[in-house]
Amino acid sequence: MAIREAFYASRSLASAAAAQHVAENIGAGLGNTVELAVVFSGGSTPKDCYEILAKTDLPWDKVHILLSDDRCVPIDHEASNEGMVRRLFATDCARDVRIVSIYDPEVPPEDTCIVLSAQMESLPMPFSISLLGMGADGHFASLFPDFSELEDGLNEDGEQRCLPVHTASSPFPRVTLTMATLIKSREILLFFFGEDKRDVYESAKLPESAYPISKLLHQKQTPVRVIWAP
Repeated sequence: MAIREAFYASRSLASAAAAQHVAENIGAGLGNTVELAVVFSGGSTPKDCYEILAKTDLPWDKVHILLSDDRCVPIDHEASNEGMVRRLFATDCARDVRIVSIYDPEVPPEDTCIVLSAQMESLPMPFSISLLGMGADGHFASLFPDFSELEDGLNEDGEQRCLPVHTASSPFPRVTLTMATLIKSREILLFFFGEDKRDVYESAKLPESAYPISKLLHQKQTPVRVIWAP
């Protein structure tokens, strides 16, 4: 399946383009259904994109946001992806958006996956769009190269919706959606910055690449759109 690429001269232009594309996707999706769900990633890259989106006039009360992954920390912790998204979307326009919590401090990560899988049963599927980032090691979501269950996480035909993640790549235990879950989307938007990641991305497009992101780029189920800036 062909990958659509858009490379921008600045991060601000790329962020605006990503926000516009997600907004158009949501608007078009809600023209055909009562409600929809999207997947958003954490990290610093999409912050400006989310700030623009949160100020966009959309029927946010009909939108569910599910994080692609999160660290097992309280939402007021600076490392919480959910906390970041909740703060950025706490605007007049987007305050009614429905954000699905991945982490509950009272539930261990292994049980969190059971609870989250059950929650996902009630989400409108497929996801309208999954906005994902990419690390310099070629990971996406929390599917790191040194993750012991990486093969299961990248199995596009797998039945597991999410997995607990313990890896030296992260100081915190995590929970991640699997690739089998993420590609149950109408579209994947891969959004990343930096020349180093561009090099990883170009390598990952090669058939023999061992980067985790390569599996996402080579799957045939869901179209992938790439937005990048230096």
